[in-house]
Amino acid sequence: MTTEEVKELREFVFKITMLGDAAVGKTSLISRYCEETFQEDYKPTLGANIIRKDINLDNLNVRVRLIIWDLAGQEKYNVIRSMYFQGVSGCIIVFDITRAATFYSIGTKWLKDFKRYVKKEGAYILIGNKTDLKEQRAVPTEKGKIFAEEINASDFVETSAKLGENIEEAFSLLVHQILKNHGVKV
Repeated sequence: MTTEEVKELREFVFKITMLGDAAVGKTSLISRYCEETFQEDYKPTLGANIIRKDINLDNLNVRVRLIIWDLAGQEKYNVIRSMYFQGVSGCIIVFDITRAATFYSIGTKWLKDFKRYVKKEGAYILIGNKTDLKEQRAVPTEKGKIFAEEINASDFVETSAKLGENIEEAFSLLVHQILKNHGVKV
């Protein structure tokens, strides 16, 4: 092999946050993505949990270490939440498709926080979680897609942490957008 054929492995570390109201499934999405597990019982996140996930994108000759900050959605953490945004490269904003209020708080609360505390090139995607609860759906898919475009989210994905649907895809889309923002051809 010539030296042109051997591309040097590029390594990145990206801090990403999970944002959304309490009980939308942020922790469940992370557990499914990082550990392939799902807990049926709800335990609210206290402050923030930090989880690491290493991924290899062999087709790009890239290794990425994700430092995922699972931020508590409860109101009582609003004061300290701003500290957790330092150094963030990307964000997954989550709503529960069965609770319209969690959808509306994205525009009034979560996206405002993200834009206030994160550099302009920070990438974010919108996730509608809990698709396994089809009969309880309160937010139509089309409404999520339209809103994602309105807020300039790089993507919109509907997921089920319980069933493990579209979670790998959602995180992959975010990572690829962050890489693009860092000048990597993807």
